[in-house]
Amino acid sequence: MGAPLEAALTAPLKALRETGVTIREATADDAVGGVPPRWVALPENTGEVAALMRVSAAHDLAVVPVGDGTKLDWGSPPERCDLLIDTCCLLLGDGSGVEHSSGDLVARVCAGLPLDVLNATLARSRQELALDTPLGAGTVGGTLATAVAGPRRFRYGTARDLLIGITVVLADGTVATSGGNVVKNVAGYDLGKLFTGSYGTLGVITEATFRLHPIPADRRWVTVDLPGPEAKDAPDAPAVLVAELAASQAEPSAVELDWPDLTGGPTVSALVEGVAAGARAEAVRKTMDEYGSARITAEAPGWWAAPPGEEVLLELRVPPAAAYPALARGRRPRAARARARVGRLRCPAGRAAAGRRRGGVRRVRDGRARRAAAARRRADGAHRAPRPRRRGRPLGPLGGTAADAAGQGTVRPRPEDVPRPVRGRDLTWTLS
Repeated sequence: MGAPLEAALTAPLKALRETGVTIREATADDAVGGVPPRWVALPENTGEVAALMRVSAAHDLAVVPVGDGTKLDWGSPPERCDLLIDTCCLLLGDGSGVEHSSGDLVARVCAGLPLDVLNATLARSRQELALDTPLGAGTVGGTLATAVAGPRRFRYGTARDLLIGITVVLADGTVATSGGNVVKNVAGYDLGKLFTGSYGTLGVITEATFRLHPIPADRRWVTVDLPGPEAKDAPDAPAVLVAELAASQAEPSAVELDWPDLTGGPTVSALVEGVAAGARAEAVRKTMDEYGSARITAEAPGWWAAPPGEEVLLELRVPPAAAYPALARGRRPRAARARARVGRLRCPAGRAAAGRRRGGVRRVRDGRARRAAAARRRADGAHRAPRPRRRGRPLGPLGGTAADAAGQGTVRPRPEDVPRPVRGRDLTWTLS
């Protein structure tokens, strides 16, 4: 090996070690999607992560952040991986892993903290982060980066709904902070929603602040076995039952559907928790008894909140009423298992219908509502009387005016042209 080439290979490592961060040689166990890194860094705070990113940007190093590594194979494998930043040693500025304000129901945590450790700490104050991740493991940063959520997303939302503050380090070493330590905070851009589900492609998440919930005093699961798709007396029982549970006044926190054999019937289970859980569970049982023999238990079914297999092939989101027809059309003799989870749709009527492929996972969103809303807007625009213009030049499709050399103008979007958020529910399931 020539001296220039050897210097080119050792210069990045020397620069990385000059940051004061612990650097070690990577092993075969550190591979990301089959791509082995050259080095592994173990930073202890946000400042050290920023120093590593500045050096990586200066020497053109490809960086991949990692927590527990439970979901490294979910995304597409990187083209190359020079530096693996392990967040296991990250701490907050005061040297702790959790800053808990129990009176405000808020917790600020480091990204490398495992979720089970976080909830064990919060449980001392009878509080919890209401994220029952399907894998039952992982760190705070990995959960945000992959945007995973369990069945209770139906009541509490996903990680992006519970996140009120975030600190990230961008590719050039810039430290960006959004949100704060209070639930109602409207200052600055909401970077948390941008980085949730980014799979580590936009930057390294180092800290996160969440709003918490009290631990429910009681929980009950109500479960019923439904007839198969060939049943003549109730062919649409799963779709009708799930829709009834979603609108029930008993307010179940989660509804999950287990379908081990798509040629047979599914099993539907609803979680009722909180005050008077027993009486509310009895109301849910009466609803379920119309479709089969329902039962109430104090423990969750064995398949509750668990992934359907070792590898997830598909995640599909549709309205509850469309769940059963979609699953019935997609069933195949070789299919081994399918599960549905009721979730909450918190977006304007207009999310993209095209799916995004992430390695072995493909996410597909139903875009019929978006297309219908777009058609209505086009029809309304074709018959809308022209609005009087203010001084200035037109400002594109949102209307209003912009300031020009003649004087001050105003920028006001027309209310009828601004998309309004639509609250509803969708059903998410995975096939393997």
